[in-house]
Amino acid sequence: MKRCFLVLFAVFAFQTVFPQLKTITAVRTVQAPKIDGLLNDSCWLNAEVAADFIQRDLHPGQPSGQKTEVRFLYDDNAIYVAAQLYDTSPDSILRELSTRDNEANAELFGIFLDTYNDDINAYGFFVTSAGTQIDARYSSDGQDFAWNAVWISSVKINKEGWAVELRIPYSAVRFSKKEIQTWGLNIIRKIRRLRENSFWNPIDPKIGALIRQCGDLTGLQNIKPPVRLSFSPYVAGIMNHYPYNDPAVKNLNYNFSGGMDVKYGLSDAFTLDMTLVPDFSQVQSDNQVLNLSPFEVQFQERRPFFTEGTELFNKGGLFYSRRVGGTPMNYYKVNSQLKDGEKIIRNPSQTQLFNATKLSGRTQSKLGIGVFNAVANNAYATVQDSVGDTRHILTGPLTNYNIIVLDQALKNNSSVSFINTNVTREGRFSNANVTGTVFRFNDKKNSYTIGGGGAMSSRMHPDSARPDNGYSANLDFGKSGGNFKWSMNGSMNTDRYNPNDLGILILTNNIKTGLNLTYNVYTPFWKFNNTYNNVYISYQRIYNPDAFWNFGIYGNHVATFRKPFLTCGVNYGIEPIITYDYYEPRIFGRFYTFPVNYNMGGFISSDYRKPFALDISFNYRLFIENERNYFNIYFSPRYRVNNRLSFLYEISDNLRNDDIGFVNYNPYSDTITFGRRNIQTVNNILSSVYKFTNKMSLSFRLRHYWSTALYRGYYALGKDGNLTQYAYQNNHNVNFNAFNIDMVFFWQFAPGSELNIVWKNSLLKRENVINNDYYNNFTGSLNSPQNNMISVKVLYYIDYVTIKRGFKKNS
Repeated sequence: MKRCFLVLFAVFAFQTVFPQLKTITAVRTVQAPKIDGLLNDSCWLNAEVAADFIQRDLHPGQPSGQKTEVRFLYDDNAIYVAAQLYDTSPDSILRELSTRDNEANAELFGIFLDTYNDDINAYGFFVTSAGTQIDARYSSDGQDFAWNAVWISSVKINKEGWAVELRIPYSAVRFSKKEIQTWGLNIIRKIRRLRENSFWNPIDPKIGALIRQCGDLTGLQNIKPPVRLSFSPYVAGIMNHYPYNDPAVKNLNYNFSGGMDVKYGLSDAFTLDMTLVPDFSQVQSDNQVLNLSPFEVQFQERRPFFTEGTELFNKGGLFYSRRVGGTPMNYYKVNSQLKDGEKIIRNPSQTQLFNATKLSGRTQSKLGIGVFNAVANNAYATVQDSVGDTRHILTGPLTNYNIIVLDQALKNNSSVSFINTNVTREGRFSNANVTGTVFRFNDKKNSYTIGGGGAMSSRMHPDSARPDNGYSANLDFGKSGGNFKWSMNGSMNTDRYNPNDLGILILTNNIKTGLNLTYNVYTPFWKFNNTYNNVYISYQRIYNPDAFWNFGIYGNHVATFRKPFLTCGVNYGIEPIITYDYYEPRIFGRFYTFPVNYNMGGFISSDYRKPFALDISFNYRLFIENERNYFNIYFSPRYRVNNRLSFLYEISDNLRNDDIGFVNYNPYSDTITFGRRNIQTVNNILSSVYKFTNKMSLSFRLRHYWSTALYRGYYALGKDGNLTQYAYQNNHNVNFNAFNIDMVFFWQFAPGSELNIVWKNSLLKRENVINNDYYNNFTGSLNSPQNNMISVKVLYYIDYVTIKRGFKKNS
């Protein structure tokens, strides 16, 4: 449940104002304290004390069960924080080591700094009782834990509890040039063993608004934003082995690369981020799956440059960062371009970026401005003929990606935004442009909200004189505060709307309306600590042709028990009317009559504070059609051996009996073939982490994904959406295996500087002969050719201010 408490708070962020407001004054110091966690520097005696913390969980509004005292100092270079977290049972303080930005099973202390005091943006700096740093940026769009600043912290367990000291350099945050400043401030303490979360300035869970419920940090005078300039050069070496079993092709390849990340503060409010010749070979492998659906698989973004500081660019949902440097657009078309006797020698699945740049910030008038640009190189596949001659096939052209965002913050946490995305490709390839707007208006108490937006996509094809234009719009209105919340929403995507050159839209050509009802109880009652309840009613139509698509009622109910500390939930769905599925046939205007169905599921999650914890979930879906049903079960035990070593195992088994789906289309006879099939998917993941220190770790992750599709009959899809069985001889059975190992040694050997040594093992195997025995299938897959990669990467952080100060000191 890493970061769960921070994510939960961020979900409620920016909704209304809690009436209480505390103030504390930071004191200027001549002598900076030593950051060692001992709190014995005399300068701390002059600082005011922030105390009297109030619970957010488990008993909102009640005083914290333990005493906390926090002090603030500052000088020309940094903010300093000292905290004594008293505990009547110091030997019971949980202290599991964890990697950066992961809370694990430990206590936590942290501060939120709203440096412009605008109730919009804030920085979070947190440290666990094991000394692990967690930092994040907060905005009206949520939280960004991928943001990593360079700051110093120290933790010590003492006879009165535990103590924390922080040094947050001004280069880690943005703030104005005003002579006298007041920053928004809140302080959090989490007592893990008690499941208690307390704040210095109280947080009301009914109305959320984490940043808008901050207190004030005053007394900051004559501090100047420093030159925010840093460089992070890297060098990397890669050794890759794949058994091609071809004398003309090398099995073992080496590659060396170098590049740099640059951050530069153009002003006190705007920052330029740039990555030059980036190397992302060390990011965790994607979870490849067997995709028999008509929709694209959306993969998680793990590349650091694209996960950090992108909240502005995500306005309107028009930016899917995996497009940048992603799979070449003609990657899957190489086979169709092969001549007789040719075979593919090399076909890169990722394009190489030359550079990527982000510029973002917010003016004094609260206008947020974001500019993103990236350039990807040409991508080529290499093919070889029977006599050994090779040639190159262009799979992806030189491509420029560009985004411009304007986001005007208004009163009451309201906002209006404009976004434009553009993709320009060299040569005879299509180009794309999408322009959109997003707005949200809240009343004075942030109890009611209305929001929406619209967008137009335009794709220019080289063989067409006119662009292909499409449109999208959405609107929602509802009550956003209190125990009971509701909202009504509607959206429309025309059949020509396509933002997918730089964004991702799974469902287009639809009109959707919905009613969302929520009732939450945040305070303990009876045998529960809290409950969260939601019911959603949805009605959907196809835009072109205008036709009914789907109606459904869905519910989700979650509760946490007092004793034992157990979280459980149930979910259900009812689709009582035949659905007319216009997506599965893959041909415009054709549809398939999807049967009436019902589903029910649930989950149980035990107490993660215990050395052994368990998560179990299941879901059953019954169709009013023959013997068609789906069943999925998920089982995940985790075991914490000690504060350094932990294991997590996940297994899921998904059965889709008598499933119906698209097989192929014959344009000559205008026949759409469907198949009746049994699909079984088993997914196993074993992961483990050993933490040598809070700055050095060794992690291991193994994943084996096995999915089979056994076809039991084939059908022709009629114009009325019904199926007629007919003789079809081709074999479309699938036996698909994906296997990955990611093993990573990480060492932060200096602030902001890292050494990573990574081993990756991977294989993908797809065949049409099904092996029903798991063991035989697994061992057979391991006997297939596998790709092994070992990479070493060293990144070193260089801060301009630190170097300049060092030169002055030496001179």
